[in-house]
Amino acid sequence: MTPEFIYDQKYKDTVFGFNDISFREFENCKFENCDLSGCSFLATMFIDCEFINCSFKDAEVNYVGLRNVNFIACNFTRVNFAMIDQTIFEFTFTDCNLEFAQFYGLKLKKQLFSNCSMISVDFSETDLTMALFDNCNLHRAVFTKANAEKADFYTSYNYEIDPQTTKLKKAIFSRNGLEGLLTRHQLVLK
Repeated sequence: MTPEFIYDQKYKDTVFGFNDISFREFENCKFENCDLSGCSFLATMFIDCEFINCSFKDAEVNYVGLRNVNFIACNFTRVNFAMIDQTIFEFTFTDCNLEFAQFYGLKLKKQLFSNCSMISVDFSETDLTMALFDNCNLHRAVFTKANAEKADFYTSYNYEIDPQTTKLKKAIFSRNGLEGLLTRHQLVLK
């Protein structure tokens, strides 16, 4: 099936149904206050798109392509990104709710997360080389077997990362955040 091509469209206050975006390629489109939580993302591609205040809560985003896509103030609670198309993908998250999201095994080099709530996010076996976590709440986020070399956690907080199970060479942390690297050792810091 050949995908339908949609260019330079604006969607506002739209609730998308299950098949409304499948087999479609959106380029240079803007989505504002939209609900995509009930959509099937089968063979869907977003190129140079922006999502503002949209809900993807509990959505199954399997087989979606994201190329130069910006998500601003969007809700991704419990979304599993593990099956997204990883061929030439680039996306950013700003002011988003990513609680309980899963990025298991993805290559997220230089990924930008800014002002995001990332409680209980699963980054197991994820390549986060040079990723930027700017002012993110990483409470109970899982980094087991992840590569976070040169990642920047300087302004983020509430993380607990085990340096014995996560590659952290040249990663950036604030002095106040060092406690999150020592939790496993049950040290008392004063």
